[in-house]
Amino acid sequence: MIRAAGVAEVTDEDFAAEVIGAEVPVLVEFTADWCPPCRQMGPVLTALAGETAGRLKVVQLDVDTNPETTNAYQVLSMPTFMVFRGGEPVRSMVGARPRRRLLEELADVL
Repeated sequence: MIRAAGVAEVTDEDFAAEVIGAEVPVLVEFTADWCPPCRQMGPVLTALAGETAGRLKVVQLDVDTNPETTNAYQVLSMPTFMVFRGGEPVRSMVGARPRRRLLEELADVL
């Protein structure tokens, strides 16, 4: 998986600990190597992770190698962004977007 710098990768095995059990809200990008829009989001996620450090955790999950979590949240399109707060998904967004728009959509979570 092509990982964004400064963004952790989560798996089926550690999703509960890293996302559900997180102290801060978590933005999960459900991504895949074969997805061009997912690759476009790399620099956006890197910038976002830096800007929101301590207030928002940004992680990526490879849908091809983590089918359990992907199916559990019924993710069908890449990239899908899900925001988890207090262990629950509170927002879902599908498709690549510019950093400014992503920040606007996350404003009520931050």
